[in-house]
Amino acid sequence: MELNEKQLWYKEARSLKYFLHRQFVHLLTLLVLVPITWSFAAPVMGDHSWLGIKDITWFWLAVGVPIIHQVVVWIVFRLQLGWATLSKIFGDFDLFVWALFFLPFLLARVISLVGLAYVNSSTLVLPDKLAITLAFFLIIPAIYTLWSVIKYFGLIRALGADHFRISYRKMPLVKKGIFKWNSNSMYSFAFLILAAIALLLGSQAALSVALFQHVYIWVHYFCTEKPDVEIIYSIKDCRDT
Repeated sequence: MELNEKQLWYKEARSLKYFLHRQFVHLLTLLVLVPITWSFAAPVMGDHSWLGIKDITWFWLAVGVPIIHQVVVWIVFRLQLGWATLSKIFGDFDLFVWALFFLPFLLARVISLVGLAYVNSSTLVLPDKLAITLAFFLIIPAIYTLWSVIKYFGLIRALGADHFRISYRKMPLVKKGIFKWNSNSMYSFAFLILAAIALLLGSQAALSVALFQHVYIWVHYFCTEKPDVEIIYSIKDCRDT
């Protein structure tokens, strides 16, 4: 692998072939996951609304937001890795602009699922005590993961800062907090909080979407992040531009 010393981009990523690498798998997975998610949610929807929004609309918001989010992340990460596009356009403000775009989408994923869970509450065929107990056991690792991300990993790094700054590419792996036990804890545990929300409100539709989001973030890892990481971290002794 070779890094242009005056640019952030890698020549290995600077092609349409790499830009689209594994995105056909991404599409095929969506074509399978979305109908399955709908099949579990549809039987318990159609009669309620909240804030003037019907439950079916909440469902498609809760499914559509993560899809748009992860498609945008794919496009930006691949443009940044191959051409340093955001850095060329925004200069030193590239990460700030990316955070302004990324974080609202992350928040919208939670808000849309909460809306679905609320409008579709009491539809889950599980005893309340069992649902609450399961939610409790899911919340613990999720909260610990979020705390570990903020304290040890850093929010900016979690946004994909290694696509924007060579200095982040030089940082060692985090081995504190939850990361001491699982190096990919953000994907493994943080998304459990969505399932916990669905369980606490007793929503079958929200639980199906929470499971969709959890599986779908691993699709992002396999199709977008993992190939990028294999390019970025094969580089040694890089210097900042």
